[in-house]
Amino acid sequence: MSGLTEIRMQVMWNRLISVVEEQALTLLRTAFSTSVREAGDLSAGVFTPDGLMLAQAVTGTPGHVNTMAEAVLHFLAEIPRDEMHEGDCYVTNDPWKGTGHLHDITMVAPSFKDGELVAFFACTAHVVDVGGRGFGADGKSVYEEGIQIPIMKFADRGAVNQDLIRILRANVREPNQVVGDFYSLSACNEVGHRRLVDMMAETGMADLDDLGEFIFSRSRTATLEKIAALPKGRWQNDMTVDGYDEPVKLATVLSVKDEEVHVDFTGTDGQSKWGINCPLIYSKAYACYAVKCVVAPYIPNNSASLAPFTVSSPANILNADRPAPVSLRHVMGHMVPDLVLGALAQALPGQIMAEGAAALWNIHISARPEAGKEGRRSEVLMFNSGGTGARPGLDGLAATAFPSGVHTMPIEATEHTGPIVVWRKELRPDSGGAGKQRGGLGQIIEIAPADGHEFDFSAMFDRVNHPARGRDGGQDGAEGVVELDDGTKLRPKGWQHVPAGKRLILKAPGGGGFGPAEERNDEAHADDRLKGYITDNK
Repeated sequence: MSGLTEIRMQVMWNRLISVVEEQALTLLRTAFSTSVREAGDLSAGVFTPDGLMLAQAVTGTPGHVNTMAEAVLHFLAEIPRDEMHEGDCYVTNDPWKGTGHLHDITMVAPSFKDGELVAFFACTAHVVDVGGRGFGADGKSVYEEGIQIPIMKFADRGAVNQDLIRILRANVREPNQVVGDFYSLSACNEVGHRRLVDMMAETGMADLDDLGEFIFSRSRTATLEKIAALPKGRWQNDMTVDGYDEPVKLATVLSVKDEEVHVDFTGTDGQSKWGINCPLIYSKAYACYAVKCVVAPYIPNNSASLAPFTVSSPANILNADRPAPVSLRHVMGHMVPDLVLGALAQALPGQIMAEGAAALWNIHISARPEAGKEGRRSEVLMFNSGGTGARPGLDGLAATAFPSGVHTMPIEATEHTGPIVVWRKELRPDSGGAGKQRGGLGQIIEIAPADGHEFDFSAMFDRVNHPARGRDGGQDGAEGVVELDDGTKLRPKGWQHVPAGKRLILKAPGGGGFGPAEERNDEAHADDRLKGYITDNK
């Protein structure tokens, strides 16, 4: 390939990324759910006609992007090519063929140019409700957790499946929001298709074959070069997390070979009877993300750069079989990077960050008027984060969603969705583990029903009984706390009640420290005290 051709291909690659970024921004701008519109709990990407991911939008979460890379292949296996037409859009929320639980809707649309299939666009978003028990861990099987949508057509030749719309409206608590998000997902793919066709017409491209080969060959070569520089061998790590009613052991063996990094979850505890199980498609997404963050962080994410990272597991809580309950699969899935990074820390001593809060401190609130009073009923989903682990050369990040990468919704947007008041949302002093580099701080959130209202909430919290561990001599981060303002302790998982006049207090956990605390320099320690990150109690 000539130098001029290579330059042109690189330009087209950049153009393709701008196409998927506009695709994702369409979803952000049109989504009804605050989890999508405000927090960016979504993904978007473009795929070859064979279902291989060419490019992803930077906007989005690893759990969505990396599962979507596999999910598109399931769509192609279910829908024959001769049943695909211009104007089609396909949909599912199958946890084992999509992104791990029913609340995530994945849509895939074929992109035709001059009558020929040139690509697929796909996107995923978390919707506020899918019926059933609601977003929580209390279901005993996936059948209790909400409506299941098999891979099917949302639109056929541009005509929306109105039967599906009616079924949705009859099964969810927030029909306007949910149906609105379905249309937003469809519009997201449509914008991607239009921008791609415009790009191809402008540049005279009949298909994406040459560009795809350019992207895949360079991504794979660059990734293999990074793997070749790693030490070869096998390393094991395990960690204990809260679970639902008893602790759960997560275990992994990480193997590095010449052209492969393999993660195996043998030794992990078996499936739970509660909805904290994780389908392998989601566990794999976060395992690959963790490895890629260390090995090849600057190489674009696509099918070729992901291919050398492989995952296996017997049936267990990280490889749950249907019909296991999986609503809170993110709680276990978000722990996978810390689990994998702990094994990598043995291969690369002194180079890997400490453990962090990991799992989001999501809260789903079902608010209603007190008995005999008038008011609003509403479903409110709020994302919160603890602190990340300290890094070898830097402190951990406060109240930051790692590994999920989602934003925290603004309080104003959250309060607008339902009758609640967020009285406090601030950093939690003394929550970051001490060390040469300090762990990131958690946060304190104080939520109350609005006057004349009460609410039930689904707790989805971890690291309450098993805090984030420090690394290389760093101290553990602070444990999380769930309680009412009168001091009543609440459970870290499951549906619970907050009566009128009471406030829910959430103290999100901090990240672990890195290196011995006595090695922290005086200037950094004084700055922590000045900013209130640590108090006289420390």
